[in-house]
Amino acid sequence: MLKINNLSFTVENPERSEKKIILDKFNYTFDQGKFYCITGPNGSGKTTLAKTIMGINTLTAGQVVFDGVDITNLSITDRANAGIAYSFQNPARFKGLSFRQLLGIAAQTDDESTLMQIVARVGICSLDFLDKQVDSKLSGGEIKKVELATTIARNPKLAIYDEPDTGIDLWTIGPMIDLLKKEQKEHHTTTIVVSHNKNFLEAADVILILKNGQFVYEGNLEGAMPILTESSTCESSDFCEGENDVRCFR
Repeated sequence: MLKINNLSFTVENPERSEKKIILDKFNYTFDQGKFYCITGPNGSGKTTLAKTIMGINTLTAGQVVFDGVDITNLSITDRANAGIAYSFQNPARFKGLSFRQLLGIAAQTDDESTLMQIVARVGICSLDFLDKQVDSKLSGGEIKKVELATTIARNPKLAIYDEPDTGIDLWTIGPMIDLLKKEQKEHHTTTIVVSHNKNFLEAADVILILKNGQFVYEGNLEGAMPILTESSTCESSDFCEGENDVRCFR
């Protein structure tokens, strides 16, 4: 489904006049229709990997193959058209643009019934929400629903969610996970979630721990916990997001 071959990503370190290796000759194959959760220490390259798959980051070396096609040199737009969707940790806000307009762009239609079906899938009950402006007045939970709706609107083959629990309350996480699992099962969507949140880890078919530019673990939460607690970077509650953040489990 998605095959990553010898992928490397490095950045310049001007303070030391050297290059810093973020991903080091990285190899992995994501299977179709599975729910993956990528976790690991801060700075281990989780978001870098996700953005490199989407084409937001340009890899230093290696190859990305999607559905048997080499997409290494494809643009973000071409990757989106091939069936890859990306949900940002901090969704963009668009002053002067309504949710209806944004969703219509994502779904490539302005058909009212189609838009209603999409908002129903993400649990938006009020149709008045369609005419809200996608600006700073939306709450964290509302902007996440907008992001989720525009992500699933294209029925992607591969959906990538970067820290989807950022900025939302605990009560929103459960329904969000239910939505992602439902999309995974009903539309056979390969789902990649980058998160420290235990709820997402429990929901995953496969947990992947990224450390020092490589996956150091592949399996379930039970097997992952000893590694996560051992490599915890959480020195105080200021660095974690509450009791469900695995970085705070010791």
